[in-house]
Amino acid sequence: MERLMRQHWWKLLSVAILVYALVAGLLVPLKPNLVHVSPTAAELGQNQSFELVGYNTRFLEDGGATRAWLNVSLDDTLYSLPAASVTAVDDRRATATFRFPDYLPSPETSAHGMSLIVSGPANGTFVVPNAVTVRQRLAPAAPARYREAWLHDGLRGDELTKNTAFTFPYRGLLSETIRNTYFHVSLWFAMLFLFIAAVVYAVKHLRIKARTDAGTLPATVSLSELSRLERTDHWSVVFTGVGMLFGVLGLLTGAVWARYTWGSWWNWDIKQFTTLIALLIYAGYFVLRAAFPDPEQRGRLGAVYNIFAFACLIPLIYILPRMSSTSLHPGAEGNPAMGGEDLDNTMRMVFYPTIIGWTLFGGWMAGVAYRARIVGERLLRRSEL
Repeated sequence: MERLMRQHWWKLLSVAILVYALVAGLLVPLKPNLVHVSPTAAELGQNQSFELVGYNTRFLEDGGATRAWLNVSLDDTLYSLPAASVTAVDDRRATATFRFPDYLPSPETSAHGMSLIVSGPANGTFVVPNAVTVRQRLAPAAPARYREAWLHDGLRGDELTKNTAFTFPYRGLLSETIRNTYFHVSLWFAMLFLFIAAVVYAVKHLRIKARTDAGTLPATVSLSELSRLERTDHWSVVFTGVGMLFGVLGLLTGAVWARYTWGSWWNWDIKQFTTLIALLIYAGYFVLRAAFPDPEQRGRLGAVYNIFAFACLIPLIYILPRMSSTSLHPGAEGNPAMGGEDLDNTMRMVFYPTIIGWTLFGGWMAGVAYRARIVGERLLRRSEL
């Protein structure tokens, strides 16, 4: 590890990646979508107009070629109702008019949510789930006739346009805060890798201690130098310290995200709570070390506690929250929170490099802290000679 710390290429790479993540993560626009559809209810057998308010949309650039459909799923079949007309007011506002048939293609007399699909040359295609609710009060006498009519006017794939620009996905609840994925979530991954490095050195410390006690390794070194046993202890300490720093930053960025999406800085969500517990357990590592003045005893007990803290980390952060059915976080009820619904391909082009960047930068910080501890220890020992 000390040889790697003398090389500079990976340090420069970490800075370059983080600059890329900062620039791309903050400046790449979000995909067009709608922030408001009014009204949200429709009556069958009537012509009805809906006001569409867009986000990053360019309705005027479509040149009157904007199209819209209302989709409803009934009896495991998807039916579509095309808009009779879509009129652009400005780039952010448009009016879509639909002629609703007298009946739905189903005998069900209940309310149904309809998704709104909007497509145009400038904006591409985007979907607003459950944008409009329609209620069928009476069952049609001949639902098969209406079923044929709905299928005849159904949406075809070649009618949709594609937005080829490099953009991030728009999520109604997250909006611009989706960019925090590159900082909040990637910090957690980097924290995990740093804690893994810390526990690896903790295990090495215990193995070297066992071999030294068994007489298979020399137990003495120069008074001004540090033994392998001491070096592994220092590495474990610095990796744990930087991991704790990243964990606190992850907790703070998560609180900011919660403020804008959930309404308050702290909601006692199970993942917030278990993460706080995990960080407090790691904080106990430093408290434990401070309680023992003897370096050998401090290193041995600290290594054992570090292994215990890491064993607690995995279930607290990655297992228990996914077992909860009430968590507000993505990833509840077994959802890995890394699929297309939460992270599309354009986001992966920034998200995965950012994890690498934070991890390398954390390793760099740990290396600087390690050298500072080594220099301080050597100066202290030389002053005592």
